[in-house]
Amino acid sequence: METKKKEKTKIDIILPNYNSSQFIIKTINSILKQTYKNWKLIIVDDFSDKKTKKILKEISKNKNTKVFFLNKNHGAGFCRNFAMKKSKSPYLAFIDSDDTWKKDKLKKQINFMKKNNFSFSYTDYKTFGNKKRKVDNPSKLNYFDFLRNTSIATSTMMIKRDLIGNIKFTNTKICEDFFFKCRLLQKVGHAFCLDQYLTNYRIRKNSLQSNNLRNFYWIWKINKNYNKLNIIDNFISLLFISINSLKKYGGKNFF
Repeated sequence: METKKKEKTKIDIILPNYNSSQFIIKTINSILKQTYKNWKLIIVDDFSDKKTKKILKEISKNKNTKVFFLNKNHGAGFCRNFAMKKSKSPYLAFIDSDDTWKKDKLKKQINFMKKNNFSFSYTDYKTFGNKKRKVDNPSKLNYFDFLRNTSIATSTMMIKRDLIGNIKFTNTKICEDFFFKCRLLQKVGHAFCLDQYLTNYRIRKNSLQSNNLRNFYWIWKINKNYNKLNIIDNFISLLFISINSLKKYGGKNFF
């Protein structure tokens, strides 16, 4: 009875996808194995290749999964915004198509949020793939902390739906989640960390995020155009983000 009572609250899981046939089955399996069962998975496919679409068509047969196929490539930010519009549940969780969750991730995180009345939470995580690390995050972060330490991995996030309002992911080529998190933090005050390794975050050698100079450019641009930081504050933000990323990843992947 207690388990059923706790699971009355539904969670929508948002997953943007593009040409992920190599990884997405493991990602989906980690969702299907969740001990918390009251969820709906919303996948937005960003005009993937035939092999990926074939996999997604099989996945869509699951009654708790809805797949939207776009007829043009728009980017991850657009896909997440599209999925949020389709979402109706009071809580949202996010996962990327090459990451995985521990089986009790959703259960532990939603209980953590409800117990403490938090609107925005994240977890510690382990990296795998091109680099293996355990990432221990700060116990809480506000907007100014986050500008210097981007420790909230998107696949670890859970938020209350009513926090979002008109906040959206940017349509930038990469780092589209950076400003989204900034705006959430400005609105809610703090995000809080569940101090357990509940997410596995894949680091890929040739991913869009693997080029440090490209990441510097986009963080700088988002800070300038969206966060409206002046040159000095923008430089300080990038400097501290780099230092904290070196501590986390050892220098190969800064963001």
